[in-house]
Amino acid sequence: MDYEQKYKEDPIYKEVDPNARVWRTYLDESQTFDSDMTEDARDTVDVLLVFAGLFSAVVTTFLVEILRGLEADMGQVSAFLLYDMYTLQTAYFNGTLNDTKFSFRPPPTEFSAPPLKVWVSALWLASLALSLTMALIAVLVKQWLHHYRSIPSGTPRDRALARQYRFDGFKKWHVPFIIGFLPFLMLLALAIFFLGLILLL
Repeated sequence: MDYEQKYKEDPIYKEVDPNARVWRTYLDESQTFDSDMTEDARDTVDVLLVFAGLFSAVVTTFLVEILRGLEADMGQVSAFLLYDMYTLQTAYFNGTLNDTKFSFRPPPTEFSAPPLKVWVSALWLASLALSLTMALIAVLVKQWLHHYRSIPSGTPRDRALARQYRFDGFKKWHVPFIIGFLPFLMLLALAIFFLGLILLL
């Protein structure tokens, strides 16, 4: 684009005034650059957020099922106690309560979870934690991108300086690296989940 035709020439010694052509040109060029940069990042983050949500739901479903196997079956304990009560009542009504030798034994409350299920549940918890961590970072990145693209008020010079400040922060905080690292976190969560699934089979 020919900015000499788009914006009129600045008077002499006014080339860096708040409304000078250099600031307007900078804003136009940076808007094109920022638009391309943030659209790609936003698309990546959106896809990862949808996938993380679906994946977290699946992992949670598997996790709920396996966590049930890590605690004592209270139904079995209740059945044991009910049978003892039934035996006691039957002996009482038959009048053989004093003749019957009862050996009251405590219900089977001691329970040790199978080590394999403990390992699998630990792997799936780690997978869920990684997925949720990735989703949290993705939401923060998305908010940062939204703030980065918001247009501040003021003169063209003020807006250009604010944009440059944000761009410097974008590079200083390694936002492109963080966005590139998010798929790795998701793949790691997937790998850990499938490792637990293979161990369970």
